[in-house]
Amino acid sequence: MALAWGREVCGHLGSAESREWLCTNGIGGFASGTVAGLLSRRYHGLLVAALAPPLGRTVLVTKLDDTVEYDTIRRPLFANRWGDGNVDPHGYIDIETFRLEGTTPVWTFAVADALIEKRIWMEQGANTTYVQYKLVRGQKPASIELKALANYRDYHGTTHANGWQMGVERVANGIKVTAYDGARPYVLLAQGVEAEPAHTWHHGFSLAAEAARGLDFIDDNLHVGTFRASLSPGKSLTGVLSTEASPSLDGEAAWKRRQAHEADLLSRWSSSPPTAKEAPDWIRHSVLACDQFIVARPTPGEPQGATVIAGYHWFGDWGRDTMIALPGLALSTGRPEIARRILTTFAKFVDQGMLPNRFPDQGEAPEYNTVDATLWYVDAIRAYVKATDDDATLKALFPVLEDIVRWHRQGTRYGIKEDPSDGLLRAGESGVQLTWMDAKVGDWVVTPRIGKPVEINALWYNAVRSMSWFAKRLGRPTEAWDAQADRIKRGFDRFWHPRKQYCYDVLDGPTAFDDALRPNQIFAVSLPESPLSADRQRRVVDVCGRHLLTSYGLRSLAPGEPKYCPRYGGDVGSRDGAYHQGTVWAWLLGPFVRAHFKVYGDRAAALAMLAPLADHLGDYGVGSIAEVFDADPPYLPGGCIAQAWSVSETLRAWGDIAALR
Repeated sequence: MALAWGREVCGHLGSAESREWLCTNGIGGFASGTVAGLLSRRYHGLLVAALAPPLGRTVLVTKLDDTVEYDTIRRPLFANRWGDGNVDPHGYIDIETFRLEGTTPVWTFAVADALIEKRIWMEQGANTTYVQYKLVRGQKPASIELKALANYRDYHGTTHANGWQMGVERVANGIKVTAYDGARPYVLLAQGVEAEPAHTWHHGFSLAAEAARGLDFIDDNLHVGTFRASLSPGKSLTGVLSTEASPSLDGEAAWKRRQAHEADLLSRWSSSPPTAKEAPDWIRHSVLACDQFIVARPTPGEPQGATVIAGYHWFGDWGRDTMIALPGLALSTGRPEIARRILTTFAKFVDQGMLPNRFPDQGEAPEYNTVDATLWYVDAIRAYVKATDDDATLKALFPVLEDIVRWHRQGTRYGIKEDPSDGLLRAGESGVQLTWMDAKVGDWVVTPRIGKPVEINALWYNAVRSMSWFAKRLGRPTEAWDAQADRIKRGFDRFWHPRKQYCYDVLDGPTAFDDALRPNQIFAVSLPESPLSADRQRRVVDVCGRHLLTSYGLRSLAPGEPKYCPRYGGDVGSRDGAYHQGTVWAWLLGPFVRAHFKVYGDRAAALAMLAPLADHLGDYGVGSIAEVFDADPPYLPGGCIAQAWSVSETLRAWGDIAALR
């Protein structure tokens, strides 16, 4: 499957604007935009640098307004939407094709008999973006003009210039920008060009996606310089946008490094699972997409520390998302050393038996408001040890794991504590939401789940059984772990709803038992250790399949439930109100497919449930999988264009099941 489109998509603003591309650099920075070439989000830019890796993400270079002159024809290749809604110019009409080469977006523009190719990629490990133009066909040279538009703002915000004066100066091969005293300087460079500094604010860029989200959608960007060069047939020009002190200007060498990096990713994946040769192309694309979420998080004593960006564009690294995504991102792709680095990095942040839920963008103290991240951490360690037999790492982490269980039994933050009467884990306080269903608008917790949530206790049982397995591997006593797990299993029987024949979502909450049909019970089947009987596992799979399964994931609430929301969209309140009230989550498809295979053993049926995502890779965030979808057909995508656990759980499910005969 080639991720490529012609004029039938690229030449129409609606279809070209609705598809977004993404490039990343492995330290939290990225470049992103639309196939049409206009800005539709505050997060779009050619250089969104991670100034405090993996966070501190700052929009520096927003776009290059590129114009080509060939013979007597002068054509803009760019597009802009302005505050009055007008789009001018319409450079997308000259896009003959758009494609992904690996994760690299490539456009070809047709101007008379000339064909100009444009590609964008980032340097791995550096806040450097390359924008390369090549005249691949033409009877004579073409002239190219690039107007560089820049900024210096937090990527969550917008700029209203109000007379802001930046420092713009000519340097060798280009221009340097210093936004204000103390700001990180950055450069825009290219060999063999004429560079002319400028300082003119372009006011009133209209960001349509932000308008649809009910947010400030007007942004100003500064024209900092114009670059002009001549392109001979077969020759290329590479622009370099960077915060680095001495970025390489050799575009051809930089492109070879990007190709080598992605070739290595595919090589490591293909040498790991026995099924790589039969993998469809969309699975290969997913392997490369996985790499976009893995980023460096150096810590004292751990310079090679690593973590996971939960989703692009606006998420940082979240403990919950990292641990759920880790097996798919690292183990399913044949990179267990990445998994080990992430696990050991997060071990340093365990506090009172808890993993952080979120590392704030501006470097504040980590937030520990989660009950499930730590339990997913235990499961991620189990997956790592099973894949690697690395008992040395397990031995080093075992004291941390023992401390985690001890704190959960005796009690830690937010009322998280084992109930000695049934062995189940209770959690929650008014005003906070500790599970993955964590939407909150002001003081309104949309889906309060105070009490004993079903997936938390499935994870709790799985964690204690895992501790027994870990202890056995390390030659330690297992009797106490087994006794505790048996007690949890007996207590878990309370979750079974005898009339509806599925699991309650929450026990012992402020309003007693919550029997809303939600997907959380699927983890009581999909996790390695299940507290349910075989018959009850099948019934859970069946009810989720009948009422929650869609083409792209599971609904977060069944149709017919009083709070069901069929669409995800609108302003913040509307979106967060629908977030877990029906909205489809792609990451849940992986656990469902594994659970379905577990109870039915039908390999073909299980893999067929993943197949619709192949088409989705050509929609929304091209080459990746969205965060959420509408709950009702046609299941339009929404939220982040690329979500770590959406991609990882899909790849993990495919690999786990395809490998079995």
